[in-house]
Amino acid sequence: MQIILLGTGPFAVPSLRAIQASQHEILCAISRPPRGRRAPDSPVTIAASEVGIETWTPNTVNCDASREKLSAMQADLLLVCDYGEILKSDTLAVTRLGGINLHGSLLPKYRGAAPVQWAVWNGDVETGNTIIQMTPGLDAGPCLGIQRISISGDETAGELEARMAELGAELVTQVVDQLEEGIANSVMQDKSQVTKAPRLSKEHGQIDWKRPAQEIKNQIRALQPWPRAFTNWQRSEGEPVRLIIHRALVKDTHFSTETLPGTVISVESQFLVATGQGALCLLQVQPAGKRAMSAEEFLRGNSIRVGQKLV
Repeated sequence: MQIILLGTGPFAVPSLRAIQASQHEILCAISRPPRGRRAPDSPVTIAASEVGIETWTPNTVNCDASREKLSAMQADLLLVCDYGEILKSDTLAVTRLGGINLHGSLLPKYRGAAPVQWAVWNGDVETGNTIIQMTPGLDAGPCLGIQRISISGDETAGELEARMAELGAELVTQVVDQLEEGIANSVMQDKSQVTKAPRLSKEHGQIDWKRPAQEIKNQIRALQPWPRAFTNWQRSEGEPVRLIIHRALVKDTHFSTETLPGTVISVESQFLVATGQGALCLLQVQPAGKRAMSAEEFLRGNSIRVGQKLV
């Protein structure tokens, strides 16, 4: 099978390597163009170049010029993974078998740009990979393969996504083999079960201490490595200091019901903060303009006291 791969981010790299190592051939690896004059090449462009695969970074694949170039390759299949542009029907039609997409959720759950992050934020204990036959709708095509994956309670979105990418590469090769043999089965998505996973922004990082401790921990896990959860330490004097929270732990700690959420309740052996339900023990933090450090190191170097607020 001759394949054109469209991928930009690291989630697509294991699939590129798996297909390249199989009996199939990647004719070209297409990525979104770098943003900015000094922006580095995408992970897919780098990985493809390392093994001698032709690379291409068009501004869009949904124009006549790009479609003509794609058609001229006479590929059998488009393989799309972590690409960054929705393909129109005319673009999907440039290959014999159209396009398939590796998506990081159990579709129809979490259609959209950030399925792994929202699964972690919502406290799911299971997610998975789905390969769909692509249609013009966002993540709406029939399913060709599904892979269920458990989520550990301390796993960050970045850690989970890396694991899912490796497992997903196995599913990709399996489905591509089935398509070549003409034995792939498709199952329509249940439209009544659709949920969305919209793109994240930096604004999602603001911690609301009125939420339960477990929900805040999930937020912290979901936003690693980007855009990262943060709060602001209100010092006795001077401007508030922004703290990025890298890791935290829910603690079964009793404190006064009059203690407001966001109040620091211990700085002795642990960095404990009251929430709307329970307490959160901060394990790793990063003050603005500084490196990440353990909570113990942060407490030794800063005059944070019980009763001060994080907002």
